[in-house]
Parts: sequence; structure tokens; C-alpha cells
Amino acid sequence: MTTYTARAITPVILKELRSVDDAGRGMVPVTDEEGGAPLRCCLRRSLPGEVIALVSYAPLRRWAASTGVDPGAYDEQGPVFIHAEACAGPDGAGYPFANAHRTVRRYSAEGRILGGQLVAAPDDAAFRNAFDDPAVALVHVRAVEYGCFLYEVRRG
Repeated sequence: MTTYTARAITPVILKELRSVDDAGRGMVPVTDEEGGAPLRCCLRRSLPGEVIALVSYAPLRRWAASTGVDPGAYDEQGPVFIHAEACAGPDGAGYPFANAHRTVRRYSAEGRILGGQLVAAPDDAAFRNAFDDPAVALVHVRAVEYGCFLYEVRRG
């Protein structure tokens, strides 16, 4: 049986983003007074009083660079919340930020979009459906409201 894992932004990439983000800007830490920001470093919502930052992240560009492909026009960057300092990373299994409709966007090994699906919440069935196509190399889960990248899913 194939398993699917929600992948947070890796510690190596987070270190880079805390220095200079994918848009070339330095990080600006802020205290999150209200909490609730979806943190891509640990895949949970921020707590009131935590120090976080909103940085620009290009997930497909970084994946493509590590695999030696060119995402072409599909190279997009967008805002993501992260802890301003290193954190312990994700602490649980399952699919985070599953309390709302999400888009499951499929990508080929060449870094091209193969399609997407609106789901009520990310779950095994949504990922099984996406990965039923053998051309799918990875999946991005995105927020519907703003289109923001939430996390990546791969087989295994």
C-alpha cells in the first residue's frame, strides 16, 4: 500500500529563506499577536506571541533545481509563513490544514502542471487519485482563497 507524506519546507531551505527569501528580500520577524498563521516549517498554525515571518518561497523552482529540470513558466513564488527561528519541524502524521477546501495540484517530473482538483479536505483518497497517473511526480496542496502553497506530497 502506498503512503503519502505531507512535507514541510526542509531545514536547509528554511535557513536560506531566513537569510534571503526567493524574491531576494531579507526576513522581517514579527510577533504574531493573534496566532493562526499556517506555518510551513512545522505544518501547524502559529500560537499567539510566536515570532514568525512572511517570506517568498518558490517550491517548484527549488524542487526543479534539485532534480535538474526547468519548470519554465510554472516557476512561481508566493508568500509563506515560517518561524523566524529554527523550530522542531512537524510533530505529527496526517494532513495539516485540512479544515477547508484545498487544491491538489499535480506536477510531472519535468516540472509541468498536469492538472488539479478541488477537494473538501486533503486525504488519502485525494492523493491516491492524483498519483493514479504515473506521470505525476509530486503534488502541491494549496489554499483555495489565496492560492498559497501549503505543503508538498510525494509517494512513499
